[in-house]
Formats: sequence, structure tokens, C-alpha cells
Amino acid sequence: MSELCPKGSDDVQFREVDDMRFVNSLALRVLVTVGFLFAVQPTIAHHSFAGFSNDEVKEFTGTIKEFQFRNPHVWIQILTTNSEGQEEEWSLEWGSPNQLGRRGIRPATFPSGAEVTVRTRPMINGSPAGAFVGAKFANGTIVGLWED
Repeated sequence: MSELCPKGSDDVQFREVDDMRFVNSLALRVLVTVGFLFAVQPTIAHHSFAGFSNDEVKEFTGTIKEFQFRNPHVWIQILTTNSEGQEEEWSLEWGSPNQLGRRGIRPATFPSGAEVTVRTRPMINGSPAGAFVGAKFANGTIVGLWED
């Protein structure tokens, strides 16, 4: 038996088991890290503002059609008349309801049918949509960022 199991062979077996545990543990860590990085990328891309103009702020007056106060982003639908005299619907994207609620914005802040002048960073592709900047109602109430 001593020839088949030389002295100290148990130590070698335990070292091999420990080495395998280390390799398996390392592989698991790498797999989890890579998975996390792949999961984060769509989230970052989702919050990109690349489609909005950083060089232009468009201002127009219209009537609020709908204020969609729901996750993941608040949307304001505004009916206005374009330069050709035709009615046009603009879709303005804003922050999350949670974020805006902490700033005092509520569903009643933008009532349907109210006349409002808005400022937006328009889409660079020219579609009637943009990132909401600010609004000024006929009674002088200002919501968002507005400097005269």
C-alpha cells in the first residue's frame, strides 16, 4: 500500500481539489462580471440623449392633448399649428414620474385642453418630438426651465 500511496499523496489530492475550487470560483466571478457588463449596456443606451439637439431649443405654443404621467418616462402631447398651417402633434419626453413627483409635478400640472408655450430640444431627425425643457402657461405659471 505504501507503494501505491506514497507518503504525502493525500496532500497532493487536497491541493488539486483546492486548485479546482479556485478555478471554478474564478470562472464564476468572471461570468458574473461579464453578465453584469452586458446587462448595464442596454440601460446606458436607453438613457442616451443623442437623438435630441444640443444646439437648438425650439419654442412653440399649442394645446395640451395629453399628459402621460407614467413610467418609465413622462410624455406631454401638444397640438400646434406648423409653418404650413397644418395641425401637428408634438411628443415631448421628460423625466420619470418619481423624479418629477419629488419636484412637485403632478398629473394635474398639465391639464388637457390648456394653452401652453413650451421649449424643447427637438429631435435631430426633424420629427415633431423632443426633450422637454420648460413650459409657460397663459396665466404665467412656469414649469421646468424658463428664462426670459
